Amino acid sequence: MIVDRYEPVNLFALIPERYATLEPELQALDRLLDDDAIFQRVKADLATRYPHSLTAGRHSTPVEVILRMLVVKRLYRWSYEATEHFVFDSLILRHFCRVYWEEVPDDTTLNRWALLITPETVEDIHERVVQLAREHKVTRGRKLRVDSAVVETGIHHPTDSSLLADSVRVLSRLLRRAKSVLGETTKLGGEVFRTRMRSVRRLTQELHRVSRRKGEEAAEELTETYRRLIGVAEQSQTQALQVAAALTDQADHTATRVVRQLECFLPLVEQVISQAQRRVLGGEKVPAAEKLVSLFEPHTQIIKRHKSGKTVEFGRKLWLEEVEGGIVSGYRILDEPGQDDPYLAQSLADHQQRFGHPPWLLAGDRGVSSPTNEQLARDAGVKRVVLPAKGKASAERQKQERERWFRRGFRFRAGIEGRISVLHRCYELDCCRDHGEEGMGRWVGWGIITANLVQIARREVGRQSDTEVRTA
Repeated sequence: MIVDRYEPVNLFALIPERYATLEPELQALDRLLDDDAIFQRVKADLATRYPHSLTAGRHSTPVEVILRMLVVKRLYRWSYEATEHFVFDSLILRHFCRVYWEEVPDDTTLNRWALLITPETVEDIHERVVQLAREHKVTRGRKLRVDSAVVETGIHHPTDSSLLADSVRVLSRLLRRAKSVLGETTKLGGEVFRTRMRSVRRLTQELHRVSRRKGEEAAEELTETYRRLIGVAEQSQTQALQVAAALTDQADHTATRVVRQLECFLPLVEQVISQAQRRVLGGEKVPAAEKLVSLFEPHTQIIKRHKSGKTVEFGRKLWLEEVEGGIVSGYRILDEPGQDDPYLAQSLADHQQRFGHPPWLLAGDRGVSSPTNEQLARDAGVKRVVLPAKGKASAERQKQERERWFRRGFRFRAGIEGRISVLHRCYELDCCRDHGEEGMGRWVGWGIITANLVQIARREVGRQSDTEVRTA
């Protein structure tokens, strides 16, 4: 049964007085997380675990504990295991997370609860946090700066050979599970359950040796080795299709789960084999949009931004909107890794809806700049549009960009680069550790929510310090 919270216990009455206060930022965060709107959004998702979660069954981990532990996890860049360990070990964090003297939830338990919170709910929580920033007078939404960043996925560098090897490895693992389900009852024979990993390892090692050589003979040998590796992958695919057909007649829960996994992976394996045949055997240049770079994170895209030291990145492109006060007011995980300028119109519309007025200043880099976007911003009511022109600017445009207001606006724009760096370094938006597209949405959302909460808390602490100085 879903329960709201434990009965409060004053832990600090049991320890010396010098430990009786939280850090100022944690105190401010503690007050912010008492917001009932955030609490109810999280509770609504957790209640979907079972049909009668709200009314029946044993008591769950309280909603309040789950919410605060998820924030603490991202605040300190901990894993689920580390979060459990440090909350268990710290009276300060026990009090902050409202665990008190109760049992700290296990890392796997916390992970299961976290997966129930949908990306849409995380977006709603983010909108509420932005509203809290307005209520605490951290921002008024008068300035807006936009830019894009990349959140990488946790995959190895994709090559045709490694993707083919992954395909055989995954199908071999599922074939072993299917064999334990079908047992001796199947008429398929033992050959259909054969794993081909030894052949894959031998061919992969041969590919590495041949690829170091040069010349036409080495190129022909490399192509032939790839042809054999593709053949091994096709054999594993054929076996998996036969086993999947046999498993559909089984009513066992394990059989159903294996069939579901096979249905998930077989189309991806087909795509891996197809793109390897097109690229290696056919000599075709496969477009990046048509490539699959991971069996386990199929939503991963190839993003070419030509950044120093990292010309190609594998992940998803993230669109960020930041207002004054260091608050990320909006974010979107983009469907395509193309140019940035098509996304400005939606940002202006969202800003108008969020704050009730257009920004007084809009700033972006050359990737956002276009005559259409400038006119769009002016039509929306933006007074200062700071979008440097692409290419060679006219004399009139150069004169405008040298004016003081434009240069000051462009310096304001540079601040979003620092914000992106902070999100990458301090809130783990450099690489997504969750799986799947939904996992990416949750990971990005919680990182930005935590960053905004910290900004609000720091502003509150700064105001308290100023008040104390004035009254001293």
